[in-house]
Amino acid sequence: MKKLLDYLLDFLFPRVCVACKKNHLSSEKFICYECLIDIPKTNSHLQQIELIERKFWGKLAVKHTYSFLKFSKKGKVQNILHALKYKNKPELAEYLGKMYANDLKEVNLNEKIDLLVGIPLHKDRQKFRGYNQSDMFAKGLSEVLNIPYSTTCLKRNTFTISQTKTGSRFKRHENIKGVFEIADLKEIEGKRIAIVDDVLTTGSTIEIAGNLLLGNGCKELYIITIASAY
Repeated sequence: MKKLLDYLLDFLFPRVCVACKKNHLSSEKFICYECLIDIPKTNSHLQQIELIERKFWGKLAVKHTYSFLKFSKKGKVQNILHALKYKNKPELAEYLGKMYANDLKEVNLNEKIDLLVGIPLHKDRQKFRGYNQSDMFAKGLSEVLNIPYSTTCLKRNTFTISQTKTGSRFKRHENIKGVFEIADLKEIEGKRIAIVDDVLTTGSTIEIAGNLLLGNGCKELYIITIASAY
């Protein structure tokens, strides 16, 4: 009876894969099986990728940068990120976090990190969107890796325009300079912290947040993102 009901619901309300935008089965969650197989992964947990790491050379002291998927314009990963930001899918971010956490368990990341911290949105943007995709991604990572995550220790005070609309790296850096503050110093003091974000492009946002954490007692800094452009 349940299978019949699932088939009927699929017929009346087709489920669409967020990656390829084609209809998929009720047994597939968010991303169809075909896309799960061929979606481009960085495998940065297995080896350091210079094109990712160099984004922070001389700017931010990072122990390691982990990025799940390889971003390309008009590709499947861009479709996933678009769904996260504009299609009201907080569960998708959590789902991706759990998926990536299973990869990160291979390198015992839970033994290297004490706290996961999502890049915060301004309260007005988060109210409009309904959630912070970075926090939801961190939640998924946390559940599998058993690493605590915080949605409160890092605060965003200033509303800024989207980083994708600011042009050069210098303009992106200036756009978010000074917008973050530490809400609770005790929460980060002496901790090995991983900054969690959705997509890594120039790295300007993470650079500002990371240096703030390191300057206020963070012991070691890691970066984990859903995707990276390189």
